[in-house]
Amino acid sequence: MSESPDRSPGSLARRLRLDLSPLRESRDFRLLLGSGLITMVGTIITMVAVPYQVKQLTGSYIAVGLVSLAEFVPMVVFGLWGGAIADALDRRRIVIVTEAGLCLTSVLLLVNALLPRPQLWVLYVVGAVSAGLGSVRTPSEQAIINRVLRLDQMTAAFAIQGLTRNTAMIAGPAVGGLVVTSLGPAASYGLDVGTFLVSLALLVRVRRVARSEEATPASLGSMVEGVRYALRRPDLMGTYLVDIAAMAFASSTALFPFLADDLNAPKALGLLYAAGGVGSVVASLTSGWTSHVHRHGLAVIVSATGWGVAVALAAVMPNVWLVFLFLAIAGGADMVSGLFRGTIWNQTIPDEYRGRLAGIELLSYSTGPMLGDARASLMAQFGGTRFSLGAGGLLCVGAVALMATILPRFRSYDARTDEYALAERARRADEPTPA
Repeated sequence: MSESPDRSPGSLARRLRLDLSPLRESRDFRLLLGSGLITMVGTIITMVAVPYQVKQLTGSYIAVGLVSLAEFVPMVVFGLWGGAIADALDRRRIVIVTEAGLCLTSVLLLVNALLPRPQLWVLYVVGAVSAGLGSVRTPSEQAIINRVLRLDQMTAAFAIQGLTRNTAMIAGPAVGGLVVTSLGPAASYGLDVGTFLVSLALLVRVRRVARSEEATPASLGSMVEGVRYALRRPDLMGTYLVDIAAMAFASSTALFPFLADDLNAPKALGLLYAAGGVGSVVASLTSGWTSHVHRHGLAVIVSATGWGVAVALAAVMPNVWLVFLFLAIAGGADMVSGLFRGTIWNQTIPDEYRGRLAGIELLSYSTGPMLGDARASLMAQFGGTRFSLGAGGLLCVGAVALMATILPRFRSYDARTDEYALAERARRADEPTPA
């Protein structure tokens, strides 16, 4: 007689527990993770300070929303180019050089904030430059992580990255909101400069990772080749389109300075920014169950729908704590969606395309929030903060349902039978285990 499955509380706890094996087994993953955490805290402090400073200078919804719009074009251009050079050049060097460039942009923001009359145009221009540098950096960093870990550690690695990123999303806004409202934008930018310097000290210790294939020279043709590869893969296109649709409608962080005022809680600005991170941390810490899910496309669809529903409910909550609760639930749903999208990417894309596809991934999860902030600002200008937040959540639910309907192969994706997942597992099985 077969044994019945163990349903004890201890077994359930083990099933939910975060898998820490990538941290235990890879020194380079630990260094990259530490660098990313420190950088992210500083970057989020600046992310809170910039719209706050724009609001101080203009008092305009549109002016705040334009911060995200100014970052859009360089992010698109340099995201694709960053992916191409990640497949052509030394990925470690790219990460270090762009990190140094990002540090310099924070220095420029600091200098501008210290002027007797800070210039609004500097915030837009520096934001655009920062978006371009970050878009070059990210594909190389993710391509390195893909090489220093085993394929079966990819979901766990994304959960750990999500945990650190969203820990920063909690600490960064909490510190950022307090610093910018108490000490002003200049202090925020100064803290950001310090975090970049610590991050660089970690990055220079990361070892150069050998490439598994002959490098593809960076060119317009190589970028087009990467896009064509993505277009041939309905599973990949599903991950991009569902996330863009969800974020473009329901991501509304540009509303938070105005929402805090609407709730008669201006000091709670950092709390609103941190809410999504809290939910994401909880989702990451209990992510062990995700290794037992194989229908990753369907999981993305369900999670993205939950994100939209939670945002819509947050819009009608009467006090700051209930708004915080539903924004946290939304953040948890978004984290789960990200885990399964990342698993599809890293378990099915060959290394020779990894940088270019990481560039496309960057566009998919970055353009959505930028478009969402622009959409939210425009709708709020005409209908108010609550209207914009709630309508965005409902539009998200409808858009995700539409994507699920028109992408049946994404909806039915199964990691156990997908041809690309099987091929990549077979290829990596013949390689030495990463150190």
